Amino acid sequence: MSRIIYAIALIWALTGAAAAQDFSALARVLPAQSRIVDDGRSGVRIELGLSQGVPYRVFTLRDPYRMILDFQEVDWTGLNRDAFLQTNRISGVQFGAYVPGWSRMVLDLGAPLAVDTADMRIDPVTGAARLSLNLMGTDFDRFAASAGAPRQPGWDLPEPAVTSAVPGADGSRPLRVMLDPGHGGIDPGAETDDTNEKALMLTFARELRELLLRAGGYQVVMTRVDDQFVSLERRIALAHRAGADVFISLHADSLSEGQAHGAAVYTLSDDASDVASHKLAERHDRGDLISGVDLSGADDQVADVLLDIARQETRPRTDSLARSLAQGMTQQGGPMNSRPIRTASFSVLKAADIPSVLVELGFLSSPRDLKNIQNPDWRQDMARGIVKGLDRWRQDDLVKRSLIGQ
Repeated sequence: MSRIIYAIALIWALTGAAAAQDFSALARVLPAQSRIVDDGRSGVRIELGLSQGVPYRVFTLRDPYRMILDFQEVDWTGLNRDAFLQTNRISGVQFGAYVPGWSRMVLDLGAPLAVDTADMRIDPVTGAARLSLNLMGTDFDRFAASAGAPRQPGWDLPEPAVTSAVPGADGSRPLRVMLDPGHGGIDPGAETDDTNEKALMLTFARELRELLLRAGGYQVVMTRVDDQFVSLERRIALAHRAGADVFISLHADSLSEGQAHGAAVYTLSDDASDVASHKLAERHDRGDLISGVDLSGADDQVADVLLDIARQETRPRTDSLARSLAQGMTQQGGPMNSRPIRTASFSVLKAADIPSVLVELGFLSSPRDLKNIQNPDWRQDMARGIVKGLDRWRQDDLVKRSLIGQ
């Protein structure tokens, strides 16, 4: 059967550029026609079957070596990682929603690879498409020269609306709370057989938002409202652009070390309070890595944030917030971790001027915690505990800030 070939310029392998052809609507992956295999020479072949052609782009990132394929837009349902990845020259693959209207696949490269040939063929009868990429080894210098995320309008989230600046939370206006459901899109977070962290935390964030709005005196903004990926840096940026008074990141991880269980509240510290907290921080930051975020230059930005003098005022307010939230959840029955207040170097908590905490509702690796987190009644109790903790913290904070102002 004759096929129509839609060529896409992929000269980025030499110049760093990326281009895409115009298609439209949602495409479904065809698992039986999709695989990553050795090409029989010294390279790798990627075959991706799709229900229709869609625009795509390809680029590479280093530190570590990754290849990113962006699509508009692909439903990955049915694609099994183990069946899809059939070569050890690619050390790992991740795929999922990225930003609204766009999907992403991330390949972990064991060594530098570059695209040798690429094409997308469309069946003129069925409209089904097959994307074929041949990857060949390249040297470190050429890979480094072409690596980097392209800056193209339409391939990233739009800038959040600017919220007019309002003086600090002095009781004369609602407290603006930024809720941050952990993970999302291509980054599922902790996973069990029948659920994952990103879905559970989005559900809990919506329930908590509803309680806060019904309580009165709160405005609530969320870093994501559906199954979309949001980078750690952007979560902080969204909180700043929204003029948030408080930032609460919501998680339910899986951690085998120490058989962790029970809810806990984390604050930022360069030094983790314990080994388990250190490993949790590493797992959280890994979300940006597996989702294909360009991390080049991040160290300098982090250093600037850590040196921000504003933290001298914010840290005691954050510590007080953590204690109030932990107390509120304890009063609602918990169960809480044996050390309910902990510290670690979570990148998502590095907004120097906003009291920021990370709430672990529990651990999906604990059967008891998993059962609780899947229980709507238990989640309601924990949400009430957080609301009570915020109420208490706000009143105490107003008193302390008024005394400082005298």
